[in-house]
Amino acid sequence: MFELVLRAPEALVEPVSEALMDELEALSVSVEDADVDTEAEQALFGEPGMPAPKSGWQRSTLKALFAQEAQATEAATLLLAQEWGGELQVQSLQEVADQDWVRLTQSQFAPVEITPEFWIVPSWHEAPGQARQVIRLDPGLAFGTGTHPTTRMCLRWIAQQPAERRARWQRVLDYGCGSGILAIGAALHGAQEIDAVDIDPAAVQSTQDNAQANGVSLRAGLPELAQGRYPLVLANILATPLKLLAPLLAGHVAPGGDLVLAGILERQADELKAAYAPWCELQVSDCEDGWVLMTARLADEG
Repeated sequence: MFELVLRAPEALVEPVSEALMDELEALSVSVEDADVDTEAEQALFGEPGMPAPKSGWQRSTLKALFAQEAQATEAATLLLAQEWGGELQVQSLQEVADQDWVRLTQSQFAPVEITPEFWIVPSWHEAPGQARQVIRLDPGLAFGTGTHPTTRMCLRWIAQQPAERRARWQRVLDYGCGSGILAIGAALHGAQEIDAVDIDPAAVQSTQDNAQANGVSLRAGLPELAQGRYPLVLANILATPLKLLAPLLAGHVAPGGDLVLAGILERQADELKAAYAPWCELQVSDCEDGWVLMTARLADEG
């Protein structure tokens, strides 16, 4: 196996990556910050609540793997011959030892603790001995894997509710379900009829697959699936859509029910409080790494 390492400006990351994979027979292409571990390093995020990731950094390092040295050499030659080839730099072309890439990738992900008894565990790991509730979810195969603070805080809130509160969860709505991880977490803690909705059909399919893998029964679909009121409404999405959806989400909460919102930065908490003030009084219930969990309990009727 041979590795071709290129330095490229941000504008060329996507076309060069596509050319390497689609036309130049690369087995894989990875993109890294060329300024990693320096003061110029930039963070790019793709988790819920973060800006959509760009294709690369201002100065990116592309690493492409090839089966044969001749393929790597030809790829470098053809790329440099393009009109924009002068903006590329070949850093190295060298043989690398064959590795079990699946095993190497899997080794980077360990079980995630939500509470001492509640864990998210990749399928290739054994669950910790103290785990009483386990969600099986593989990183990289879903839209939410429990590694982000917003997801962990939502699941922690679910797990820490007293039994008498969980007994009220006859219906639950997970709005913007992604992987379905919050819906699955609610089901494992006693929720009954669960509707998980998302605007992305791929997320709906992911939720259905993950629910089946975890032995959980729920309904997944597009937002129009959500009908009526629910004793528990969960939404882990961006702060701006949370504000726009305030009438809808608050309107879905049953009297005496709970509203749980995440994907909110600490500095955005007051904006959310104001947006939901006509229906309920949001409060910060948890915080982690600059993110907050906001919850409200609606008044009982009468």
